[in-house]
Parts: sequence; structure tokens; C-alpha cells
Amino acid sequence: MKIISADFKTTATAPAGWPAADLPEFAFAGRSNVGKSSMINKLVARKNLVRVSNQPGRTRTLNFFDIRLEELSGARHALRFCDLPGYGFARVSHSERASWRKMIERYLIERQSLRGVVCIVDAEVGATSLDRELMSWIRSIPREAVVVATKTDRLGKARRKPHLTRIAKQLGTQANAITGFSAIEGLGVDEVWSRLLELTGTTSTAGSTAPGSENDS
Repeated sequence: MKIISADFKTTATAPAGWPAADLPEFAFAGRSNVGKSSMINKLVARKNLVRVSNQPGRTRTLNFFDIRLEELSGARHALRFCDLPGYGFARVSHSERASWRKMIERYLIERQSLRGVVCIVDAEVGATSLDRELMSWIRSIPREAVVVATKTDRLGKARRKPHLTRIAKQLGTQANAITGFSAIEGLGVDEVWSRLLELTGTTSTAGSTAPGSENDS
């Protein structure tokens, strides 16, 4: 998979600020400090597209990024990522958290171009009550959920599969539905991209054109 370009599009807090729904879109959701920014940067092969902060809770708006990529087959695709504020950050006031929740829920429910939600959990910590709440709500909307367990490099190789199995049980899903991911080792990058392209319906061969894909001559 070759990333042709990855660019910041816009930031928004309300529908009036959302970009036109002209590309297949994926939202990235997870607890504060779960490694969401590092994961996005690794997926798009950029070090600083999304700012990685030592202070959890810095993302307080919906941040949109446009991505263009090319498969080994030559098929090109264009899609958009939306980075959501991390949840569960204790230093944020209750009123601010309530405002974030309303903003996020409206986006996830109303966004027409949204193809799925990448639900990120910490492979070492496992699925918390907040992670389980998010998954339950995503299913109720309903939206497609792509579950990714980050920071797997913190686990020995023998511990990884058991931890992913435990997370699957905690979230009420199949173990093979959880993708282990490491921004340090590069683990899971191809698997996540394969799932996202599957949900866009743009896994066409080179030379063909599908909604949300590009083929330059």
C-alpha cells in the first residue's frame, strides 16, 4: 500500500463546518492516551499529520484529513479520516465532556458519507467500561465497527493472541474481528487498510473506477 498524499482538511464542532460528504469517511474513536494519533500517523505513513501529545484530551474538535493511496494492483483510492476527541479524560469538566459527547454523537448518527468507526482499545489494558459502552452504542445506531487493539508491542508475542481473545469477549465479538496494531512495529497496518477499503467498496483492480476511487492515467 502506497500513500500518495495525506493532508489536513478542516476542523469542525458542528454540521455547518463538516466538509462536503464527497468521500468515503472513517471516524477514529478511543479513550484518551490509547494511541489514536500514533495509529493514524502510522496508517498514512506520516510522522506528524496528527499531533501526538503527552497531555491526553488535547483533541477537542472533529478533525478531518483527506487521504489518497494506491494499492499494489495500481488501483487508487481517495477517502477521509475524522479524528474524534478522546473520551474518558478526567481533567475535562462534566459540561465540556457533555458538549463533546453531543458533538460526536450527532456526527456519528448524521454523517452520510461515514462508512465505519474505528474503535480503538489498548491491547495491554483491555476493553474498559467506556470502550464497551462505545461499542454498544455504535451497534445501536447502527454503524460498522472496526476494532483495533493498539500498543501490542508492549506485549510479548505469546501474550498477544490471549489478550485479543479477552478483548473480543469483553466487547462481545469474535476474536478474528480484532486487529492487533503497533505504531512502533508496523503491525496491523495492512490489515486495517484492507478492512477500510472493503467497507468503502472500492477494492477494484487497476484501471477500473468505483465511487470514492481515483485512477489517473
